[in-house]
Amino acid sequence: MISIYSLKPRFQNLLRPSVVRLAERGVTANQVTLVAAGISLLVALLVAWQADHKWMFILIPIWMLLRMALNAIDGMLAREFGQQSKLGAYLNELCDVAADSALYLPFALIAGVPPLLVIGVVLMAALVEYAGVLGLMVGASRRYDGPMGKSDRAFVFGLLGILVAINVFDIRWIAVALWLVLVLLIYTLYNRVRRGLMEAAELNQS
Repeated sequence: MISIYSLKPRFQNLLRPSVVRLAERGVTANQVTLVAAGISLLVALLVAWQADHKWMFILIPIWMLLRMALNAIDGMLAREFGQQSKLGAYLNELCDVAADSALYLPFALIAGVPPLLVIGVVLMAALVEYAGVLGLMVGASRRYDGPMGKSDRAFVFGLLGILVAINVFDIRWIAVALWLVLVLLIYTLYNRVRRGLMEAAELNQS
């Protein structure tokens, strides 16, 4: 299934020199994970506090781009510099869901956007990531299938943040976009469960 996640290897190659320098300075993957989550919560709180000032939503796409880089960096530090740990696996999954949820929720404070729709997207996004992790429980790999994975959601909400900030379109279109995201999240949930079961069955037969 087509997803922005498929571009991740190229993105990692661009970051590799910086990752090497961080590792040489003793920076750990868990430290990067926690810093990224902490800043995500601060950005979300700041935007929510000033939600009446639509230009503040520009902070969301700016931070999402930087956070995407930090997420790639913590994974590379873990895999390529022997920093993988059980604690790191917990932190990676939990911090991602918490940070994503926090960064999506300020959109519920925009006049004309149904708050329950935003909350529905947040809950479904969490279920999608939970389904991805459950692949490991059934003997498959951690599933990252699209079409509305973490990277895809970051792109959509980043774009919405830009559109809200520059205030050049009818805010009601945000609801239309969020309904589409919700439908794609439901399909992504189905896709991850289906692909996980298929992979597990294939591994059991081999």
